Amino acid sequence: MENTVADKTSVAAQRPLVIGTVLLAGLVWSLTSIATVNGQSPPGTLPGSWTMKAPLPAPRAEVAAVAFDGKLHALVHSVAYAPAEELKGDFVNTTREGFRVAHDVSVYSLIAVARAAAPLMEDGGSIITMTYYGAEKVVPHYNVMAVAKAALECTVRYLAHDLGKKKIRVNAISAGPIKTLAARGISGLGDMLKSHAERAPLGRNVEVAEVGSTGVFLASDASSGITGEVIYVDCGYNIMGF
Repeated sequence: MENTVADKTSVAAQRPLVIGTVLLAGLVWSLTSIATVNGQSPPGTLPGSWTMKAPLPAPRAEVAAVAFDGKLHALVHSVAYAPAEELKGDFVNTTREGFRVAHDVSVYSLIAVARAAAPLMEDGGSIITMTYYGAEKVVPHYNVMAVAKAALECTVRYLAHDLGKKKIRVNAISAGPIKTLAARGISGLGDMLKSHAERAPLGRNVEVAEVGSTGVFLASDASSGITGEVIYVDCGYNIMGF
């Protein structure tokens, strides 16, 4: 059967752009460290990719145009931030400024980079963002970031609708808890990891490489019929009722 598995050569000829903050460097690296293709790329690099660790404002279209000679095939958006004090205590104490910042950085940035990238995806393309289970179920202390992730997932669906006519697919990866620099700012991360491993059907926490492999799949033609979706990479944790 053809086009059933994302292989390395399916992304070798593409020009992907990975945008992430320093705080999310762990996941950004996982999405660009799959493997070399025919020895043409340096170890630990997704062939042809360009990784930008950038807080807002998001890079302009001309930045990508220069880097990719005016063409872009895939974009990975791994940008999220909320003030540390908003990820402690009770959600009801969320400040107006904390709410604004979390949504501006974590949600609107996807709209901004999608708008800038779309003209460069002349032959269609794939836009991928990162979300988390806290968008749909309560995760203590995730607080305003959970609300931002819910808005991000809704944004994925609206962008998928708007950009589908241009053959641009938009999807989100919902990864289980991983010890990234960003995650370490969440109070109770250790308990979260322990609980996840105990309840997940696979009996463990997800590996960062598994998230990266899913990103490669979504960037490749093997996922050409998938758009507007949230793909869970959490060892099955999301299916459990209790």
